[in-house]
Amino acid sequence: MTSRSSVTYLRATRVQFAPVGLARFVVALALAAILAPAPAAAQIDVVIDASKTGPKIERHLFGQFAEHLGKGIYEGVWVGTGSPIPNTRGIRNDVVEALKAIKVPNVRWPGGCFADEYHWRKGIGRDRSVTLNPNWGGVTEDNTFGTHEFMDFLGQIGSEAFLSVNLGTGTPQEAAEWLEYMTASPETTLGKERAANGRNEPYKVAFLGIGNESWDCGGNMSPEYYLSQMKIYSRFVRNFNPAQQDAQQMLRIAVGPGGSGPRWTEWTETIMKAWQRHTWSWDIEGLSLHNYTVVDWNAKHKSVGFGEAEYSQILKTTLEMDRIINEHSAIMDKYDPGKKVALVVDEWGAWYAPLPASNPGFLVQQNSLRDAVLAALNLNIFARHADRVRMANIAQMVNVLQAMILTDKEKMVLTPTYHVFKMYVPFQDATFVPVTFDAGTYTSGNVTLPRVDAIAAKDAAGTLWIALTNIDPNRPADVAVRLAGTGAVAAAGETLTAAAVDAVNTFEAPRAVAPKPISAKVQGDRLALTLAPKSVTVISVR
Repeated sequence: MTSRSSVTYLRATRVQFAPVGLARFVVALALAAILAPAPAAAQIDVVIDASKTGPKIERHLFGQFAEHLGKGIYEGVWVGTGSPIPNTRGIRNDVVEALKAIKVPNVRWPGGCFADEYHWRKGIGRDRSVTLNPNWGGVTEDNTFGTHEFMDFLGQIGSEAFLSVNLGTGTPQEAAEWLEYMTASPETTLGKERAANGRNEPYKVAFLGIGNESWDCGGNMSPEYYLSQMKIYSRFVRNFNPAQQDAQQMLRIAVGPGGSGPRWTEWTETIMKAWQRHTWSWDIEGLSLHNYTVVDWNAKHKSVGFGEAEYSQILKTTLEMDRIINEHSAIMDKYDPGKKVALVVDEWGAWYAPLPASNPGFLVQQNSLRDAVLAALNLNIFARHADRVRMANIAQMVNVLQAMILTDKEKMVLTPTYHVFKMYVPFQDATFVPVTFDAGTYTSGNVTLPRVDAIAAKDAAGTLWIALTNIDPNRPADVAVRLAGTGAVAAAGETLTAAAVDAVNTFEAPRAVAPKPISAKVQGDRLALTLAPKSVTVISVR
């Protein structure tokens, strides 16, 4: 009745307006529509039964990646012992302290494409070779950050080594001797050489990457040819550390697919089919997956100065990670139903256009609130696939792509992505708890996304942790969580948001995007809270 009267009124008044008056009336209506508050969205109901648990969310899902690329190593990690920037044996102290706070479980090094042109002997001893880095900007590489410096860095941040060996331009013998140099007792010739260079005890190498993107920058190999080479490296590149001969054995990770579609499923099929029939003389414990969030490789999105359209497009693309993992997991399940081989997503994150005036080969980009949301969505996907996805490495750790940390000489700033990783620390080695919820929808133009995402896990002390992401940049989300299987009496947490989707932290304003406490009420078996627009929230329930 009301709507019909309104239509009649508009029809009656429209014929009475002069053209100028009509124009003003239409403009007024348009402005009213624009300025009107967004309609209230329905409450999001979430059900969590803490008595029902799933697989362990491996801490190695929160791994990092450090390549000799741009200022990722030099300046970002290594400044040298003579630098005025505070350092310990050449490694900058501020970066070490920041990384310790997010409990980095492993670091993948030295690449990346760089790994398949890296020759380890050039990075040990007193006299280091100066070479070129043709993959990333064509700059010189003085090799002052080599094996010993990397392992020292890991010791300082309390992390483990994920070593990528050179399968592209190296040989099985070179890789085997590198591992012997690092892990053999000082009684051997290579062990003595390591001791003479400052390290008597064998190093621990937790993970071995057998090549990198061998289908592209690592040698443009067919899956069959790569398989023939990988078997050789798997056989002869051994870890001799006495402490790693039993429970802490080094895990070998083969090059896997680089995306979705027939080219990549053929690669996964080839490796996994061969693994199913493998003999005692070779084996792998992981298959890598590389997948970056890029809408158009020929016209990459900007990392600064973007709006809601670009925000929604990027997040739509990043959510494809779930489908890609399902695609390759199905093949792996066919040949490995016991899930002995992990799917290792050892390169992921947002890849944007280089910042203006930067060296395009340095992959310099800013890191915004959008990237915090993107990181949370991917970590949630990995957690939901924790039975198969047991390791991941975001690209990259410092100053490159979706970095945790940005530096400029002596200055350092923590990015929104860093804050998400710190908020998610309680999920490391926690037990996945299934979550049921109606995500709702958020629409921007022709892009429709789930409005809310959520995961939950229980830590070793029995605390329930809930991560909630409100993707909608315009509307808050009222969330009602029904808690079963837990006698919850209190909840506390923090949320990460900002005024705009493209908000960033800078050296001048380092806390423009930073976590803040959030209140949540527990009444009986119910938890109620409101999620700010475009936010990531983590709550502990005790």
